[in-house]
Amino acid sequence: MKWQDVGEMPCSVARSLSILGDRWTLLILRNAFLAVRRFDDFQSQLGVTRHILAERLSRLVETGVLKKVAYQDNPPRYEYRLTEMGRDLYPVLLALTTWGDKWLDEGKGVPLEYVHKSCGHKFRPTMVCSECRAPVTPHDVQPVAGPGLAAASAAQK
Repeated sequence: MKWQDVGEMPCSVARSLSILGDRWTLLILRNAFLAVRRFDDFQSQLGVTRHILAERLSRLVETGVLKKVAYQDNPPRYEYRLTEMGRDLYPVLLALTTWGDKWLDEGKGVPLEYVHKSCGHKFRPTMVCSECRAPVTPHDVQPVAGPGLAAASAAQK
């Protein structure tokens, strides 16, 4: 299977990776959540080439993760803002951060801590069941085929 075909698989992880599956895209999103909006700011903070950055931003706009918003007319200049689809990636980035903090801090401590504005406490994200609110681990989950997998199987016949 070719990389460009991954997004066609009946698998949510594969489809997500077809949009997010490279280092620059996740770093762009991290910075977008840290209120970076402008091309030059992304470029200077990340050190990515202008060509790669333009390509990744275009892809994120094309897929609906970001939207371009004009902030200047002459010459035309745009900001990149998270859409609802993009904002829904926040738990994903927090989960990656939590994993990196636990396993990759080299004993130096976490680079950023997160404070919940409502209660004022530092927190670590946890995965809980949306129905009973109990913590969820891999041992607590049983995957079952959903309608998308059945549709994909029927389409292959």
